[in-house]
Formats: sequence, C-alpha cells, structure tokens
Amino acid sequence: MPGRIYPLVRKPLLRVHGGVPQGLRHGRGFSLAELREAGISLGEARRLGIPVDKRRRSMHKHNVEILSEFLSSLSEH
Repeated sequence: MPGRIYPLVRKPLLRVHGGVPQGLRHGRGFSLAELREAGISLGEARRLGIPVDKRRRSMHKHNVEILSEFLSSLSEH
C-alpha cells in the first residue's frame, strides 16, 4: 500500500508581503468536493486512510489528480 497522501492548499495572503500569493503547502485533508470529483465516498476515504477535512469548501484540480493517482496505485497492488 502506498504511503500517506496529503492535499495541496494555498497559503494565506499576508499583508506583510503585499497580499502576494505565497504558494502551496500540505493541507490537513481533502475536501468533500474533491473526494466526490474523484469518485470516493467519505466512508471509503476513511477506510483507505485518506485524510478528510470537512471544513474545506474549495476544490482544486491538482488534488483530484492526486486522489486519482492514489486510487490507480491501489488497483495495481
């Protein structure tokens, strides 16, 4: 089984840096919308050990791709 996976989320905008986006960082868990887009239910995600953050409402395409790659690696094993 592959190692743990984490979503990529945007860092907060800081006024010190003029409100310029600071890039991406590892997030707490995948949003429900990202799981739904990848075709994974909440129960399946918990069984597979995929971290879920119910508070997140955004959906990033790169996180859906991470989930899809993870599922395809599971089907290979």
